[in-house]
Amino acid sequence: MAMKKDLVVSHRSPVISRRERSRSEHGFTLIELLVVASILIVLAGIGLVQYRNGKTRASEAVLKTDLFNMRDAIDQYYADKGMYPGTLDELVSAGYLRKVPDDPFTMSASTWQTTPSEPDPTNPNAPPGVYDVKSGSDATALDGTKYSDW
Repeated sequence: MAMKKDLVVSHRSPVISRRERSRSEHGFTLIELLVVASILIVLAGIGLVQYRNGKTRASEAVLKTDLFNMRDAIDQYYADKGMYPGTLDELVSAGYLRKVPDDPFTMSASTWQTTPSEPDPTNPNAPPGVYDVKSGSDATALDGTKYSDW
């Protein structure tokens, strides 16, 4: 029986005291938490910039499409009637556009800047019409140009 007692005494208990735990089992250090937090902040900042640039690129694409469609409608109107429309609303009433689109940067259909046509030398009494249309926004595009110059 003495032999059995020695085995029990020499056998180490599975419970580990606090002093014997390694440092990694206590939790994260303040430095580790700060490093993880700073990485997350940097990634969130990059994501926010990408989101804003993506939104601006989408608005720029809409502006380009709207300008193309309105200029095409002005050209079709001129080809059909031999004169330029007096206003953009005239394109709508004549059926060349369903509606005057909203400028994606000013969020209004009334801010489009129109360029008048040159006086017709064959008919000097005819009022000048809309020759071209541009955005009414003063903002700068991602490529550095003004939207009002497009």
